[in-house]
Amino acid sequence: MTVPSEMKALLLVGDGYTRTPSGSVLEAMEPYLEPGSIAVPTPGPTQVLIKVSLASINPSDIAFIKGQYGQPRAKGQPAGFEGVGTVVASGDEPYPKSLIGKRVAFATGVSNWGSWADYAVAEAAACIPLLDTVRDEDGAAMIVNPLTALAMFDIVKQEGEKAFVMTAGASQLCKLIIGLAREEGFGPIVTVRRDDQIALLKALGAAHVLNEKAPDFKTALREVMKTEQPRIFLDAVTGPLASAIFDAMPKRSRWIIYGRLDPEATVIREPGQLIFQHKHIEGFWLSEWMRQFRDRRGPAILEAQKRFSDGRWSTDVTAVVPLAEAMARLPAELAKPNGKVFIRP
Repeated sequence: MTVPSEMKALLLVGDGYTRTPSGSVLEAMEPYLEPGSIAVPTPGPTQVLIKVSLASINPSDIAFIKGQYGQPRAKGQPAGFEGVGTVVASGDEPYPKSLIGKRVAFATGVSNWGSWADYAVAEAAACIPLLDTVRDEDGAAMIVNPLTALAMFDIVKQEGEKAFVMTAGASQLCKLIIGLAREEGFGPIVTVRRDDQIALLKALGAAHVLNEKAPDFKTALREVMKTEQPRIFLDAVTGPLASAIFDAMPKRSRWIIYGRLDPEATVIREPGQLIFQHKHIEGFWLSEWMRQFRDRRGPAILEAQKRFSDGRWSTDVTAVVPLAEAMARLPAELAKPNGKVFIRP
């Protein structure tokens, strides 16, 4: 196909990192992004150029455009970490060339040519050729959540305890992990913010679903921790909720932080637990996991595609927003619960 010289994109307004964190909610687009036209980029030797079919929006994207993520923004460049599309051009190395014409799930990483645009640049190594049986909606959300789910559930299995804890229980990522846990006889304990999410998550396989806003939450939390004795805590929220959960967990517990949805201070209520109860706090970043465990990446990718193909996994879709309407519609669509929002160029 003929590649145009210019493309439409949602471009970053800020540069680097912010000095004034503003939480995880995208209250408006204008402070962080602006619509514009930009030259279609040329891929480097190890890269590919992708005609974007659908781009995903993850919490990490919101943190990034606000300058609150672990890599700096580049003003005037397209945002968006993940998507699906067709490779239309490549660099000179053999593997990138072999992807031309293929439909791929991709992660833009640090290329600074994000997926919220007509075209995106990604390292060929960060592209996944997709089976025909994988929907675009699943392909566009193939990397960040599915691979994180498989990687973190592997940590749970290695620990050996059947019970484990997750915050943000109604998120797409937690739903994927709940499905994995149900198949292998594990009992997730998850927290939510609304009662109407409880039945859904129990039907998926959660052993306990606790509403953090309920008057009896702390009592219920203590009872569940005493009964189930979970030692892995997968946390996307931090703040007072995570502090309370970690404090209630038994000896030798591991608090694994992979997000910060709550901007409030995260307090270690009893530091002595780190000494005398051998509790640990650590972080999880998918990019680092993929670098450290290259031998697990291929099997995890194949497993994710099989699960989406045979229906064991499915991406819940809240909305697919045209790129031209994104500035007006995205904040309201992202505020809706239980599903993912996509951008269609």
